[in-house]
Amino acid sequence: MKHSALNNAKPIITTLITAIIGGVVFTLIHIPVPWLLGPMIAVLFGTNAMKLDYVWPSLIRNTGMIVVGYTIGLSMTSNALHQMALQLPSMLLMTLLLVLLCSGIACVVSKLSGNDYATSLLGSIPGGLTQVIVLAEETKGVNLATVTVTQVTRLMIIIIVMPLLVTIPMFGQSGAEGSVKVASSTSASASWASLFPDILIFAFVCILFALGGTKIKFPTAYLLGPILGTTMLQLGGLEGPHLPLTLIDMAQLMIGTHVGLMLKTDQISKKLRTFSLAIASGILLVLGAIVLSMILNTIYPISNATALLSMAPGGMDQMGIIAHEIHADLSIVSGYQLFRTFFIYFAVPPLLKLLFNLMNKKKAAMQKREHGNILKY
Repeated sequence: MKHSALNNAKPIITTLITAIIGGVVFTLIHIPVPWLLGPMIAVLFGTNAMKLDYVWPSLIRNTGMIVVGYTIGLSMTSNALHQMALQLPSMLLMTLLLVLLCSGIACVVSKLSGNDYATSLLGSIPGGLTQVIVLAEETKGVNLATVTVTQVTRLMIIIIVMPLLVTIPMFGQSGAEGSVKVASSTSASASWASLFPDILIFAFVCILFALGGTKIKFPTAYLLGPILGTTMLQLGGLEGPHLPLTLIDMAQLMIGTHVGLMLKTDQISKKLRTFSLAIASGILLVLGAIVLSMILNTIYPISNATALLSMAPGGMDQMGIIAHEIHADLSIVSGYQLFRTFFIYFAVPPLLKLLFNLMNKKKAAMQKREHGNILKY
């Protein structure tokens, strides 16, 4: 029994060692967000280049999501929520513009790749990776492997490029109003001793909301559940303790390792064309996010980095980690990412299903017309 348990643990330990090596190397060479990017790149290389057998249970990734959700929830003060409410119209506008950009990119990719538009569109939708893949599984005729590879490639490009962009002066924190208070409130100087006993209450509520969220099919429940639970406790008057840097790094490793294992190059055919188009569409999304962030930056007095991370078409957990690391306005970044997450999860699927049904009907009508013309001759 012990021998069997040890054999099951070996690939997990191997994965953990690889992830730690990636994090240490990226820390030594001063890459931004090293404990997110390092493990991701290390296990990606180990899986696809060295063909190592890695295992990373969803429980570990979900634990990291709960920690990040708690961190984001700490920024959701009553003042921050009020500021977010004032920006709801711009959140809707920016989300719609981003979705329209993705639709245009999908049209170009569809023509260049030879894939149907439904496959290209599902591969280009920003965020909501799990939901999009589930929708792809339910949509007839969609190439699931292509959708998965395109989505994961796009996510990796965003996670790699965004930390690099926010370190250059053009998108940095210089001259940022409203970021100073976040910098002090998200200080990594918290000690382990200062966590107790309040952290026990927050931990219980975060886990409860995460598990409850999964039961009611809540989108990304292990992230949004802790955000909601922490926010409610804080609005109720209980102040949550900030987490030590080591714990935040561990959460980044848990999530980064999971993302790195998502991309399996042996799942697809025409690798060069598929990856080239996936990378090109990811870069176009980054450029689109930069343009939208400049527009947002002219509307509201927020830092360039805050605007860029708010518009980044990546996951809310990864953008939240980056915002925390560079002391951007975490409440604003989380607000825009949260709004887009809900929009992607609840509004986009029915709209896509309606679009695909109309496309299928049009295609069937054209085939019927062509068949009728053949019979005439």
